[in-house]
Amino acid sequence: MFDPADFPEPTLIPVNGVELEVFEAGRENAGKPIVLCHGWPEHAFSWRHQMPVLAAAGYHVIVPNQRGYGNSSRPAEVTDYDIEHLSGDLVALLDHFGYDDATFVGHDWGAMVVWGLTLLHPTRVNKVINLSLPYQERGEQPWIEVMEAVLGGDFYFVHFNRQPGVADAVFDENTFQFLRNMYRKNEPPREPRPGMALIDLARAETPRGEPVMSDGELAVFVSAFESTGFTGSVNWYRNLDRNWRLLADVDPIIRQPTLMIYGDRDLVRPSERLAEFVPDVDVVNLDCGHWIQQEEPEETNRAISQWLERQDAD
Repeated sequence: MFDPADFPEPTLIPVNGVELEVFEAGRENAGKPIVLCHGWPEHAFSWRHQMPVLAAAGYHVIVPNQRGYGNSSRPAEVTDYDIEHLSGDLVALLDHFGYDDATFVGHDWGAMVVWGLTLLHPTRVNKVINLSLPYQERGEQPWIEVMEAVLGGDFYFVHFNRQPGVADAVFDENTFQFLRNMYRKNEPPREPRPGMALIDLARAETPRGEPVMSDGELAVFVSAFESTGFTGSVNWYRNLDRNWRLLADVDPIIRQPTLMIYGDRDLVRPSERLAEFVPDVDVVNLDCGHWIQQEEPEETNRAISQWLERQDAD
């Protein structure tokens, strides 16, 4: 297990009208940047196992708490969390360090941001590595509308949009319990139940499966969300249909070399048409659930390092 005291001290960096709390490793490797983008409900700390390995491989590792998280800014307006703002933060972060482009790595919602960044600012991304969440086809209808029609109003993406503030308040009231219950692996299967699953998870007194991390590691996430609340991070979900509109006129093809890492037991399913939209993609499957880089840190590090080495050799 990782000692949180070993995590780097952050810097607050002004970008794009906000401040981001940024953690770094391998500053001596200036000129070879790699930016790691966390998901929900996460924190830059979720990359603790990757940072030293990538720094040792010669990279300047840049890991922001994105807007809404940690000690980064938490704007009040919901629309301040759309893909233009989130990708704009990362572009401005490159500008701050004087980089034309970088390799971007994303997990979960961080992967969604990296896909969107690559579509909106293709010259700023030289390689893509995404975990769990494959490229999402834009389709004919806005994403939340599709989810509501197929999965119903209690599906958490839909619920966050149609009942703003309701889930956030439950998460805020049960922060430790919610995150303890969320960060689990090897959970036994169960029958789907009516109701909003994440609200039920936050209220469940007994966790299922096994913990993904130590109590000390979990405390980093709990402390961060006890300080910030969940609304800023949940606002990312509330821009999904807005993002669908913002991406209407961009070239939908990801042309950069890409590595896609799936967890075989992740509830997020692989894309059957990934190569149609990401033609230069390599796919790796690991025997784990959703929290890929935390459940299987050594295997994740190996997959990323070997792929980067091959790219550098080409």
